[in-house]
Amino acid sequence: MAASTELRMDQLPSDPLLHVLSFLGFRDLIHCSFVSRRLNELSKHNPLWRTLCSKHWLLTDADRLQSGVSWYCLFRQYYRDLGRYMQYYPVLKRAWEQLKSFLQQTCPRMIASLKEGATEVELNDIEAQIGCRLPDDYRCSYRIHNGQKLVIPGLMGSMSLSNHYRSEVLLDVETAAGGFQQRKGMRRCLPLTFCFHTGLSQYMALEPAEGRRMFESFYPCPDQTAQDPSAIDMFITGSCFLEWFTTYVQNVVTGEYPIIRDQIFRYVHDKGCVATTGDITVSVSTSFLPELSSVHPPHFFFTYRIRIEMSSGASPEAACQLDSRYWKITTSDGNVEEVQGPGVVGEFPVMTPGKVHEYASCTTFSTPSEYMEGHYTFHRLANKEEVFHVAIPRFHMVCPPFREPVVRTKASNSYTTRFDDHDDDGEYCDGDGDDFGDLRGINMAALEGAWCPRHI
Repeated sequence: MAASTELRMDQLPSDPLLHVLSFLGFRDLIHCSFVSRRLNELSKHNPLWRTLCSKHWLLTDADRLQSGVSWYCLFRQYYRDLGRYMQYYPVLKRAWEQLKSFLQQTCPRMIASLKEGATEVELNDIEAQIGCRLPDDYRCSYRIHNGQKLVIPGLMGSMSLSNHYRSEVLLDVETAAGGFQQRKGMRRCLPLTFCFHTGLSQYMALEPAEGRRMFESFYPCPDQTAQDPSAIDMFITGSCFLEWFTTYVQNVVTGEYPIIRDQIFRYVHDKGCVATTGDITVSVSTSFLPELSSVHPPHFFFTYRIRIEMSSGASPEAACQLDSRYWKITTSDGNVEEVQGPGVVGEFPVMTPGKVHEYASCTTFSTPSEYMEGHYTFHRLANKEEVFHVAIPRFHMVCPPFREPVVRTKASNSYTTRFDDHDDDGEYCDGDGDDFGDLRGINMAALEGAWCPRHI
């Protein structure tokens, strides 16, 4: 009788089977455990679950040792507690860890202001209190850290001018629930941040109402030309909490937002916005201030920070002093204005080898997009007759996209274009979608003839 050629599972060596199992996700791995006793044993192999714990929960060997259980049991523990957030948890956990690591080196006092994570029960109680569902990405982040204590500086960025200061605190969920809005024009909006000095908050829309998309974040901006107080324009800052928070963290940890006096300043620097003339380099970063801006009437407020640096390798004879500035300002509707004046913000800095001079100024426009460029005039200290220009690179200032409220878009059809015409999946939409209002970044149609003063 010929020998049987049937190959049984329990006769296969473990190594190739484990290699095959290593390509499976946790759900398929669990399904395999029900196939046979052999696969049940192999599917609980510690290295398999170590990889999955690292992938989904960012757990390390130290975490496993501290828990005192196997990797398989540790995965189960985390899944029971945080399984509903699996698609968000690794992204948000990594963002929080990167942010804390960066702040520990640059702004250590901010670390002490972070609050421990909220529990599932606490988040469920908040939902019952406000009568709205919190998005899972928001809940996930607040399971990691329940916002920040009400202290200065705020975690979500600062801005300081000569007579104006803003610092936004990331609100804990209990304080946010206390500020939950039910009034007309802001219905079903939850505050994300708060500034003690200006009263400014960023909000998240928990329902698609009054021209807002569900879960998008925004700065409210009252329409100062409307008779209806519920007419509130919106500067959009994010499409969902995950995007809003992780984009901010990325800007912080990569150095896009500078650290000034132990605070995060939300200046944006275009890496191409640098110009070198001889031994002097000029670079510019900009920021939009929503609390000093409005859509109706059109008034867009920007601040810019300029860094002037003389190379440390310059000769002592290259020392010079700034005499005046010249600006060429071009708005997005094509208007050009030229401005010149003595010094910069009342100062006439002397530049010597290795010296850096920084200053901040501001400007307002009646269009939401514009750019500036120009030059400084210097003279040599050793020879006042030697006068020369130092180029200021072109830098653009663009406000965030903004949207009008339903109360205005239904009353007027002066704007006919949409900022985004992409199709939505309809998950959070109702009706025919007409209650989303108009979202736009640059639209000159309604801005013609308006004018705002400049301070440059």
